[in-house]
Amino acid sequence: MGVVSSVNVAVLSTGEWTGRIGKSGIDKRPVSRTVLFAESGVDGDLVCDTDNHGRWFQAAYAFDAEELAFWSDELGKELVPGNAGENLTLTGCASSDAVIGERWGIGNAVLRVTGPRQPCRVFAGFWDVQGLVKRFTEHGRTGTYCAVERSGEVRADDEVRVLSRPEHGVTVAEVFAVQFHGRDDLAEHVARCLPDLPEPWRAKVATKV
Repeated sequence: MGVVSSVNVAVLSTGEWTGRIGKSGIDKRPVSRTVLFAESGVDGDLVCDTDNHGRWFQAAYAFDAEELAFWSDELGKELVPGNAGENLTLTGCASSDAVIGERWGIGNAVLRVTGPRQPCRVFAGFWDVQGLVKRFTEHGRTGTYCAVERSGEVRADDEVRVLSRPEHGVTVAEVFAVQFHGRDDLAEHVARCLPDLPEPWRAKVATKV
């Protein structure tokens, strides 16, 4: 399916753009070591906004190197692995096209695709781009959150292997399109993935389908 370009963990950021909490772990940096991915999250990572991040179905966040290149061109600034706040920078995976509930083998860990990332003002502040939330939402290629089904060690250059894929075929990008683009034409299709969505996302998507 593709490979891990880098595994990234957070350094603490502070500043006005971090919002009411005053600190953020969105700034993630590549590490050369092997990293443990566990049900509780990524070893050495940092979650500050526990209201919106760090739940079991957000144990790891994956984003594509190709999308970083796209936004580098769009914004005229160099974005490097970890700059989207991702734990896994992937090459050749098209993570937004992953199917909800799809299971990945990476290293000796097993991850399960749970749903799209929702851009926020902290993300826009970190990139220092006005209107980024709207632009990122319109583009609709958000990468994906993953749960960790089996803890294991992951490192750069590991292959991403698809172990299983639900028959409903609903992708991360399609769920995002129904939630945030009002794509009623996709509603019946997206409804098929509801059993594979974690709560509270299942409840939110259910109101759209």
